[in-house]
Amino acid sequence: MTEQRGEDRQDAMERAWGELVAAARRTVADGLVVGTSGNVSVRVGDTILVTPSGVPYDRLRPQDAVGVDADGHQLFGDLAPTSELPMHLAVYRTTDAGAVVHTHAVHATAVSTLVPELPPIHYMAAALGGPARVARYAPYGSDELAENMLRALRERTGCLLQNHGTITYGDTLDQAYDRTAQLEWMSRLWLTASAIPGHAPTLLSAGQLREAEDRLRGYGQG
Repeated sequence: MTEQRGEDRQDAMERAWGELVAAARRTVADGLVVGTSGNVSVRVGDTILVTPSGVPYDRLRPQDAVGVDADGHQLFGDLAPTSELPMHLAVYRTTDAGAVVHTHAVHATAVSTLVPELPPIHYMAAALGGPARVARYAPYGSDELAENMLRALRERTGCLLQNHGTITYGDTLDQAYDRTAQLEWMSRLWLTASAIPGHAPTLLSAGQLREAEDRLRGYGQG
């Protein structure tokens, strides 16, 4: 029985790593990162699988899997984990997140240099818990950046990182990725609408966002 549980856990790890690599490659295909920027992680039980540092995603193989515990101790893998590990671990320690996606998406990063919060230009802001805040700048990979991020993520599932990029989390990798894509799309929408001379985009009220949040809870096929 113990052997069977071990095999089941190994299968789960292999499936999760395959999904993580696919998501990482998708960030490049969707233009959310360039080269090896950005990173992805997923939680499997007490283990956190993360993309390795500085390795192009199209070169990642099953044997390149990297796993750490909640304290950042490497459990397996020959490659060093992402330099942004402090941010990922901070999310897992403070939430029940199943996955985290960090990107250098162009429009969202541009917004992070302009305002302290992405204005509520679309009701999908409700999918993040409200307008996405901008975490104050700190060096990448630092504990300071992780702390700034946590403040921006209070009651949110995604935020912008000043002069840096985005980070989102979700119950699943698909959910975390979708939130990243929505955040980038809303950033592009606000930048586009704000660029029209003599006009300012209309924004949604807190009440309108609450109504959208209630509706989104029942969205989809259940």
